[in-house]
Amino acid sequence: MSRNEMQGVPSMFLAISPLDGRYSEIGKALSPYFSEYGLVKNRVWVEVNWLVFMLENLKGSKILEDFPKERIPDILSIYESFSAESFARVKEIEARTNHDVKAVELYIDEELKVLGMDELVSYVHIGCTSEDITNCAYANIIKTSLHDVWIPEAEKLISILEGFAMRYADLSMLAHTHGQPATPTTVGKEFAVFVHRLRNSLDYVKAIKPTAKFNGATGNYAAISVAFPNENWPELAKKFIEEILGLTFNPVTTQIESHDYMCRLFDAVRHFNNVMLDLDRDMWLYISMEYFGQKVVKNEVGSSTMPHKVNPIKFENSESNIDTSNGLLLSLSNKLACSRMQRDLSDSSSQRNIGVAFGYSLQAIRQTISGMGRVQVNSQKITEALESNWEVLAEPIQTVLRKYGIPDAYDRLKELTRGKRISKEDIQEFIKSLDVLSPEDRENLLQLTPEEYVGYACQIAEKTANK
Repeated sequence: MSRNEMQGVPSMFLAISPLDGRYSEIGKALSPYFSEYGLVKNRVWVEVNWLVFMLENLKGSKILEDFPKERIPDILSIYESFSAESFARVKEIEARTNHDVKAVELYIDEELKVLGMDELVSYVHIGCTSEDITNCAYANIIKTSLHDVWIPEAEKLISILEGFAMRYADLSMLAHTHGQPATPTTVGKEFAVFVHRLRNSLDYVKAIKPTAKFNGATGNYAAISVAFPNENWPELAKKFIEEILGLTFNPVTTQIESHDYMCRLFDAVRHFNNVMLDLDRDMWLYISMEYFGQKVVKNEVGSSTMPHKVNPIKFENSESNIDTSNGLLLSLSNKLACSRMQRDLSDSSSQRNIGVAFGYSLQAIRQTISGMGRVQVNSQKITEALESNWEVLAEPIQTVLRKYGIPDAYDRLKELTRGKRISKEDIQEFIKSLDVLSPEDRENLLQLTPEEYVGYACQIAEKTANK
């Protein structure tokens, strides 16, 4: 294939990453945060705020003390007015310096000179190492992307499942353990299980606070403390990170922020993915059993050769994207926990894939949401399955017999039901033969049906959905 024949093809169809091509809506959602543009803009945000912070907090510098504080908004405008043209200029400088953070510093130097603030140029990036800027930038990118994009989608999925849990709280359904008919449950209660699990998993994600450091080349504030020995630099760094940047301060590091919060976060997101994967696979199975159907979209095609098919492709797509996301998240978690001695650069390239890992997770969430939007509960099929599996009542019968001290209760029901299909009449005939039962217990068992044998399932579903 030549380049000429690809001319005129829209760029999204030439992308080698699905997040920039087939799943471009996901790419667009995360691009403001994890793209090269987003990273550069966040680095500018850190550098500009550091300069302003020193103007407002650093003592012992005539240059800073003499600077008119009413011009601070002009300095902040370097970040606030950052644009495509600004980004292009940073990349031009980087092409010359071959250093991405130095390019940001030199770009800010130029902007200060345009503003007539030449005297501040030497204070840009003072006391910093590149990682001071970059770790704060990534912490803010992760914090804001989670808050703005990923968490709202996760909460939307949970809300949809809450609706299913409440709506079908009392719809009895044959359960399956080891793939075999088991003690009945309700449709709503089974959705409530996933509501509970996903809520807890999401709480872990929300509880992890992005941390940042601002302590120089090997984490000891060495250079800046020589230049300004009368300041308490650990306290100033903490104030800058927490009060100005809105991040959590990491007080003890090497040259790099240790990335431990990232590892915990990636593991937490991976767990959320895995709970969602369990949901996807269950939905796939319920659809294959015809417990759930899917809405037919008129112009869609389920198979190129079999016109009747309505495939559970949304759940399958979600499953595949979870696998990709989890693979990246696991790789990042394993890699970012380790850095040789005080610093090596291997984390830099790895971190550029954080957005990709979140992107595939976001695609999975949206596909599961879409799949749930097509699901229709087939109550007739569910009821039929219950009515053809009366053997599940062997459990409550043998439990009642145990109450009367019958030592072989389990074996007696095993002989009656194991590996067999038992009718209502078979069960009731057996119950009537049990002379040990009180009239009340016998009548309760005779009235019991698979549909009614669900314990507290309805209450559990409703309570969970209403939290």
